[in-house]
Amino acid sequence: MELSAYWTFGGTWPFEPRWFQTADGALHYVDEGPREGRPVVLVHGNPTWGYLWRNFIPPLVGAGYRVIVPDHLGFGRSEKPDNASVYRVSCHAARLEQLLESLNLNRVTVVCHDWGGAIGLSWAARHPEKLHSLGILNTGAHRPPWRVKMPLSLRIIRLPLLGEVIIKGFHGFVRGFLFRGGVVHPERLGTHERAAYLAPHPTWSSRTSVLVFPRQIPAGPGGEVSDFLGAVHDGLMALRGRPIFIAWGMKDFAFLPHYLDELWLKDFPYANVLRVADAGHFLQEDAHEQIVPALLEFLRSANAPDA
Repeated sequence: MELSAYWTFGGTWPFEPRWFQTADGALHYVDEGPREGRPVVLVHGNPTWGYLWRNFIPPLVGAGYRVIVPDHLGFGRSEKPDNASVYRVSCHAARLEQLLESLNLNRVTVVCHDWGGAIGLSWAARHPEKLHSLGILNTGAHRPPWRVKMPLSLRIIRLPLLGEVIIKGFHGFVRGFLFRGGVVHPERLGTHERAAYLAPHPTWSSRTSVLVFPRQIPAGPGGEVSDFLGAVHDGLMALRGRPIFIAWGMKDFAFLPHYLDELWLKDFPYANVLRVADAGHFLQEDAHEQIVPALLEFLRSANAPDA
């Protein structure tokens, strides 16, 4: 994929591309809206890219916010080195921090989904003086307090060779999870939407990043990723009292409802919560019509203390 290409996917992605150079490769991002607007950073997970937030950007810009949507390395229009070591969650978090710090942002709202939670909330926890509020959508940023029961499909993906064939050969995480199991309404993903999600990873080598994420899911409270999540969570505890918005797809088979009730609401019992009954993991695809107005109302009413 040429970094100079400008994809619109039938006009569903009409935003100007921008680039930020890191030691591991160029990151793509969009930066829409007035420069003086309060920043809202939308952080995707696996196997999506900034396109996941396409229905959020125009309403937020229309309400006066500056909207920044990065693509993690290996996703979207960012570069895709065939090197698994650069896709560790801690490396993604470090690169996002470099990008956001280069933009000199203040009073930021971070809205995150899936692995974007660990990555985006890491920046929030490390920079409380720059944070205004948080938006949490079907994600986790906790050291697992229990042994994680892996579904059979995930156990298979984590196997050597077989995982490579399924994810890097058949593009199974997009075709199987994103297009089928991860949404309640797959019919909402039309020709342009499917093309947009397939385009970033056209080859075996370009899908390395997609495979690394499921292999990093911690099986329990111990290990490198669990330690990283524990550090993020510890930092978030210092943010208690900041405005928190949570939207949760209640039919997500990955981030089950008890993640919301037993983890997030234990930490932030005062959070503004939208339970989306008829939405799966990719709730932005299933129910953006419900989530965007709720997020805008939250942002209007949020009044965080100065950091």
